[in-house]
Amino acid sequence: MAPVPQSRRQFLTLSAAVSAASVAGIARGSSSPAAVKVEPEADKDGLIWYDVADWGIEGRGWPAEDMERFYARLPAKANGIVRAPVWSLSQDSAGMLTRFQTDADAIHVRYTLRSDRLAMAHMPATGVSGIDLYALDPEGQWRWVSVFRPGSGQTGDAKLNAGKLVDGLDPGSRAYTAYLPLYNGIEKLEFGFPKGAEVQPILPRTEKPILFYGTSITHGACASRPGMCHPAILGRRLDRPVINLGFSGNGKMEPEVGALLAELDPAVYVIDCLPNMVEDEIRERAEPLVRKLREARQDTPIVLVEDRTYGYAWVKESARKRHETSRSALIRAYDNLIASGVKNLLYLPGADLLGQDGEATTDGSHPNDLGFMRQADAFEPVLREALEG
Repeated sequence: MAPVPQSRRQFLTLSAAVSAASVAGIARGSSSPAAVKVEPEADKDGLIWYDVADWGIEGRGWPAEDMERFYARLPAKANGIVRAPVWSLSQDSAGMLTRFQTDADAIHVRYTLRSDRLAMAHMPATGVSGIDLYALDPEGQWRWVSVFRPGSGQTGDAKLNAGKLVDGLDPGSRAYTAYLPLYNGIEKLEFGFPKGAEVQPILPRTEKPILFYGTSITHGACASRPGMCHPAILGRRLDRPVINLGFSGNGKMEPEVGALLAELDPAVYVIDCLPNMVEDEIRERAEPLVRKLREARQDTPIVLVEDRTYGYAWVKESARKRHETSRSALIRAYDNLIASGVKNLLYLPGADLLGQDGEATTDGSHPNDLGFMRQADAFEPVLREALEG
C-alpha cells in the first residue's frame, strides 16, 4: 500500500478517535460522529479523494495481513488448500462494505475491477460489478440512495469505473454505507467529495458477524444491486456485520472450507449449501462439518438451511425428487446431531423460502430481488432466535 500523505494521516487519526466511540450509535441511529473538516489537495474537478483501504473494510473474516489481496474473502493460506474454483470465487468482494459520514451534496466513486466481465446473462452489471449506496435516515433506518452503473464512466477501460455516484443531496450530514460488487473483485476503491465537505470514515464494527456459507444464492445471484442479496438485507435488519462466504456452484460443505470457517468467531454460522449438493454428499459431509464447527466454537449457534424450491418444481418431477432426497438427508443429519447432544443447532426448511407463486427467481433457480426479500423474511426470525439465545 502506498504511504498515506500527512494530511490524510491526520484525518484518519482524528476520525478513528471519534468513530471508535460513536460507530455503534450511528448504526442504531442514536447519534452521529463529530465531523472532521480537512482541506487536502483537490483534483482538477474540485474533488477530494479517499482510498477505502485507508478506512478499513467490513465483511472480511481475516485481517489484512493474512490476505493476498485487500478485498478478497479467504486468506492467502487458503490458496492451494481449497479447490481452485473456490479460491477464484473468493476473490470476489461479495458481502464487503464501507461506511462514512459526510455533509457533501455529491459523492463520486472510482474503482478498478479485477475482471472486465461487468454483467452476466441473468444478472445485471449493477449487481455483478456495481457500488450500491445506502444512507441512514432520521428514523435510524438504512435506506437506498443510488447505485453506480459499471461501464457508464466512459473511461475506455471496462475494469476502471469512475463517475458521479449521486448528486443533489439534501443539506445535512448523514452516515452512508457502500456495498461492494457481488460477482467481481476490487483492486482499488476510492470515494470523492467536493472540496470543503466534511468527511469522516466510520470504522468497521467490532460486533461478532453473521457468517453465511453457501452457494451462488448466498454469493448474490441474481440480485440487481449488491445491497439486495439476503445477507446484506439481513445485515441491515439485524444491525450486524455480515461475512458472505458464498461460492457460486461450489458451496459443498467441504472439510477444507470447514476448517477455515472454524477459525472465525461469528455470532451465528449459517450453512446453506444444499443447492450445490446431492443426497450422498449431504450424508457424507453435513454432520462432520457441524461437528468441526462445534468443536471449535462450543456455544455458537449453527443454522442448517434447506435448499429453496425451484420455480419450476411444480411441473418437473426431477426437481421435486432432488428437493425430496437432499432435504431428507439434511433432516437425518440434523436429527443425528441433536440426538448426539449437539446444542444450539437450528433448522430452516426450504419449501417457502421463495414463496409459492413461482415469481421469485430469474431462471427458476436464482432469486430475483423479490426472492431475496422473501428469503430475508424467512431467515430473519430464525436468526433473531439464534442471536437472542
